[in-house]
Amino acid sequence: MKNAVQEKSYDFALRIVKLYKYLKEEKKEFTLSKQLLRSGTSIGANVEEAIGGQSKNDFIAKLQISLKETRESHYWLRLLRDSDYLDTKLADSFLKDCNELLALLSSILKSAKNK
Repeated sequence: MKNAVQEKSYDFALRIVKLYKYLKEEKKEFTLSKQLLRSGTSIGANVEEAIGGQSKNDFIAKLQISLKETRESHYWLRLLRDSDYLDTKLADSFLKDCNELLALLSSILKSAKNK
């Protein structure tokens, strides 16, 4: 059974892949969207690695990478919005997802470190 962060990070990655295709095909934007594709899909990949981690330290390290990739995705989304590649409503939807992931990952890391 999947957990909340696993599901949210996968769903976010799927949305990012679709956004990348849209930006590439419709907006002819290749550079920023490629950066977002890398960071946005890396979040879930590192969550999956954390779940299969060999130790508590491994689990924490992979989730910290996920947290950093989420912050990076937040940056690229703001940049795409502010450079008019994404309209505000669409960007805000992605940024909301990013903020939820940031809160979830931060909470899990805090708990894991305190155990």
